[in-house]
Amino acid sequence: MRITQIDLWHVAIPVRGTFYPAWIPGFPQTENRFTLIRLRTASGLEGHSAGPSIARERQGLGSLLGPYFLGERADDISSIRQRIREMGYLGQKAGWIEPACWDIVGKSRGKALWELLGGSGGKVKLYASTGQMRTGPERVKEVEARLSEGFEAVKLRVHAATLEEDVEQIRKTRAGVGSRPILGVDANQGWRVAVVANAPRWDFQRALAFCKAAEEAGFSWVEEPLPMDDYQGLSRLRAATEVDLAGGELNSHGLPEFGVMLEKGCYDLYQPDAVFCGGVAETWQIIQKVKAAGARYTPHTWTNGVGLAINLQLFAASPFRDETMLEYPYDSPWLPEVRDGILSQPFLHQRGELEVPRGPGLGIEISQRALRRHGHHFFKATKLRVAVSAVLDKGLRTAKEAGAARDARLAARERELAELSTRGEDSALCALRPD
Repeated sequence: MRITQIDLWHVAIPVRGTFYPAWIPGFPQTENRFTLIRLRTASGLEGHSAGPSIARERQGLGSLLGPYFLGERADDISSIRQRIREMGYLGQKAGWIEPACWDIVGKSRGKALWELLGGSGGKVKLYASTGQMRTGPERVKEVEARLSEGFEAVKLRVHAATLEEDVEQIRKTRAGVGSRPILGVDANQGWRVAVVANAPRWDFQRALAFCKAAEEAGFSWVEEPLPMDDYQGLSRLRAATEVDLAGGELNSHGLPEFGVMLEKGCYDLYQPDAVFCGGVAETWQIIQKVKAAGARYTPHTWTNGVGLAINLQLFAASPFRDETMLEYPYDSPWLPEVRDGILSQPFLHQRGELEVPRGPGLGIEISQRALRRHGHHFFKATKLRVAVSAVLDKGLRTAKEAGAARDARLAARERELAELSTRGEDSALCALRPD
């Protein structure tokens, strides 16, 4: 289970047309970009994960990954999480890498991630998640199209300059589609981005007025109505309105931060995305805390096919799979071929439901043909490559001393893992316990 090779790709899947994400006003998105990682063990097992990107900002990531990950055991999730934490001290948020280790663990045991987590397979219900701004009449047509395809719920986007425009959209949509469909709405105030065009900035009064309007229009939830770190404001807002509040997708400080939000009662519905919130083990701990607090969980999934796969596995294993619905990004031209463009089998819904993969690990297969077409391989690490780099950088003597110290640490950890095994404890599953 030792990690012996690391590979990284810049991936850019073209959008057929132009997609204007509501969360970045004025930004014409023409590609779905992300960084793909592949970890390979001495026995040839491979694990994948992916982190969303704007461009090629992770170009130098490999120089950290080699020394930090090579030689580690993929099933020693606790140590992997510690390495990721250390990388974060140096400015690299890398929790998105950890799911690649779970992919390897599942493959080594012939089990899907949901099975390792004690869940069940079968189908899960979805809600169609829109991504662009539209007028009320346009939104009515869109919602009706999703309903005709079998969806029971649709999430809208509001991000207009004025409160009146946002309220008009949700009221006209509800009037146009009737009371039967389940509707939610995302304000994208959690993490305001105004890099291209100006973006509206909601204060408490605007958020309250909008939530009251959504409540009156029969909406089931309002997502991210205030900045994601305005814990006090969110708690006040939740106490002042009956509509459910949802959020947490980009809160990247993991369990401690979600613990604060749960203690203050910021949301009714928590949406940690394992790609952003620290990985599988961290998110699983958050899910257990959400359950204990009497709140609900469903993940954010708007990244790419690999990210969707990771969060689907967690959702399928969670105690909320029959209580809530899973986000299904779906807004032309952001279609499955764009979202899942490097997967051999895209995630295609069937009448608003999705079959949970039964294959081992994350249950996905990377299309090598698509990867050659859309990916640029920019980094490869092996023990020899890292050793040569260390000698060139530090000198032979210093490199040998550092290497010996690291080998001693890995050997000591191996003895600790052996002791765990003799007690019948699973080194991977131990990392799922709340700290």
